[in-house]
Amino acid sequence: MLGIAAVLVAVGVATIWRLANDLAPPIMALVPLACALGTVFIAAGFYMLQPNQAAAVTLFGSYAGTDRVAGLRWVLPWLMRRKISVRANNVISDRIKVNDLRGNPIEMAAQVVWRVTDTAQALFDVDDYKAFVMVQVEAAVRTIGSRYPYDDYEHQEVTLRGNHDQVGAELRTELIARLLVAGITVDECGFTHLAYAQEIAGAMLRRQQAQAVVAARTTLVEGAVGMVELALAQLSAKNVVELDDERRAAMVSNLMVVLCGERDTQPVVNAGSLYQ
Repeated sequence: MLGIAAVLVAVGVATIWRLANDLAPPIMALVPLACALGTVFIAAGFYMLQPNQAAAVTLFGSYAGTDRVAGLRWVLPWLMRRKISVRANNVISDRIKVNDLRGNPIEMAAQVVWRVTDTAQALFDVDDYKAFVMVQVEAAVRTIGSRYPYDDYEHQEVTLRGNHDQVGAELRTELIARLLVAGITVDECGFTHLAYAQEIAGAMLRRQQAQAVVAARTTLVEGAVGMVELALAQLSAKNVVELDDERRAAMVSNLMVVLCGERDTQPVVNAGSLYQ
């Protein structure tokens, strides 16, 4: 079509030159006018597509197809074109407050990489596909956030904080299902912010610290008991010393104090008998 337009322009210019030099009859004055109209008609059908850009073509309001070929393109002028990007888009949602599975208020934000796969659905099935994406991202984050607890200190169930990959995969599945109606798919997603809400953050921090102390103490006591058992077993097996029940209890008590104490112990030498 570009060549035809060039030919029409050349014919029109040549005809005007001939008319100006009285080399053509007056009726030929219609030729430049026809060439101009033809050139305008052809030029109205040209449009340009960049890489990863598409154009949805409509004919009098009816969808006629999608053009995804990059470069200079042409269609009949009465066919309307609406360009749309099919590149990957990255969005980060606002921080929203959600109640987790246990009812604790938490703050969440997600990062989503999405792109348009069906231009007709994106343009004609939803009013504003970009705004639709943001709304559905927030809805999906709320759904996933309320499906799991924020944390589980016994490590017996899936949590938002401890199972990022699994929860992120479920968020992607949820978003793909929600955005299918708009012809949009999700390539990648994950959480950019995950924390307890400010009103309970202090209390939860103290709870975490207390549980960490309890867990550390439990491990320390279990280890100390094992060491005491080993010491008593070795003393008995090698006949180093024979201990009655009272001496055994005293030894166990002293070893537990030494092993479980927070500070270094100071040795005390007993100058008398064991019972003094």
